[in-house]
Amino acid sequence: MKEPVVMPVAEVLSRWTEFDAVIDARSPAEHAEDHLPGAISAPVLDDDERARVGLLYSQSAFEAKRLGAAIVARNIGDIVDRLFAGCGRTWRPLVYCWRGGNRSGSLATVMARIGWHTTVLEGGYRSFRRHVVEALASLPSRHHFIVVAGRTGTAKSRLLQRLAARGAQVLDLEALACHRGSVLGNLPDAAQPSQKHFETRIWERLAAFDPARPVFVESESRKVGRCQVPEALILAIRASRCVRIESEVPARAAFLLEEYQHFVADGTALQAQLELLRPLHGGQRLDAWQSLVQAGQWPEVVARLLAEHYDPAYDRSMSRNYANIDAAPVIVLRDMGEAALEAAAEELLAVTACHRARCARDDG
Repeated sequence: MKEPVVMPVAEVLSRWTEFDAVIDARSPAEHAEDHLPGAISAPVLDDDERARVGLLYSQSAFEAKRLGAAIVARNIGDIVDRLFAGCGRTWRPLVYCWRGGNRSGSLATVMARIGWHTTVLEGGYRSFRRHVVEALASLPSRHHFIVVAGRTGTAKSRLLQRLAARGAQVLDLEALACHRGSVLGNLPDAAQPSQKHFETRIWERLAAFDPARPVFVESESRKVGRCQVPEALILAIRASRCVRIESEVPARAAFLLEEYQHFVADGTALQAQLELLRPLHGGQRLDAWQSLVQAGQWPEVVARLLAEHYDPAYDRSMSRNYANIDAAPVIVLRDMGEAALEAAAEELLAVTACHRARCARDDG
C-alpha cells in the first residue's frame, strides 16, 4: 500500500520539475497571503471551518479533532472529485499545509492510497517561508544589476519589457508589486500582493537568473506602493551601475497621460490621491493642482506635478542613494513611440555589453 513521501524543502526545490502539481491544503486566506509558486488552492478546511475547529480546540482537543476529521474527510472527497478526477495513475503531486502536519498529511494519505506518487513538504509552508527569507538575504549579492534610471515618465517599465522580450534578465519590481511606485501608482485593475507574496515573487525570479549574466532593474525606492523591497536587494541595486534615460517634459507628459487614463476618466480619484501630498507641499500649491484637475487641464496638471513634485523628489533620491549617477551613460528618448523604445532597448543592451567588455579587459 502506497504512503506519501516526506521531503525537506531543499530537496523539493532541487526536484521541482518532477512534480506535476503543487497542492496547497491550507485555507483560502492563507493561500491568498502567500503560497509556493504555481500552487493550487485545495483547502481541506476553509476559513470558517478552520476558525470553528480552532475555537473548539481551546475548549476540548478531542472534540475539535473529531469535528475536524469529519469536515476534512468530506472536503477531501470533494477535492479529489472536483479538482483531480482527470489525473492519471502516474500523476505526481506535492502537497503542503502550514507545518506539514494533519491537513497536508490527511490529503496526501488519500492521494497516495489512490495510487498517485504523492510527496509532502516537510515543515510545510513555514519551512518554505524560512528558505525564502534566508535566500533573499544572500541571492542579491550573487547577481550583477544594471539599473535603468530616469525621471518619472521616461518609460522605464516599457523598456524593461522590451529588454525581457529580447531575452535579457529583468527584475521588474513594479510588475511584481502590481504598482507603479508613486503616490499615484495604484493599478485600477490589480490589487497589490501581500509583503510575503511580493518576496516570494522576487525570490522566484532571482533564483532562476543566471549569475553570469546581468539583471536589469529599475531605480526603485525602498517601497513600491505598500510593498517593501528586501534590504539586501535594495542595497545591491543602489551599489550597482546605472544607465540614465532622459526625455523632455512634453514627451513625458504625453506618455503619462496615456499611462494614467483612469485618472483622466475619474478626476475625483486623482484629487483624493493628491490630497496625500498636502502635508508635503502645502495648501496653496495643492489647491492650484486641484483647480487644474477640476478644469480638465490635463497637460498642465502633469507638467506641474513633474516640475514641482516628481522631478525634485526623484533627483534628491537618486543623488542620495546612487553616488555615481551623474557619471552614468545617458540614453535620450525623443518620444515614447514603439520605434523610439525599440531603439533605446537596443542601445541599453549595447551600452551594457561595452561596459562588460571593459570590465573584462580591466580584470585581465
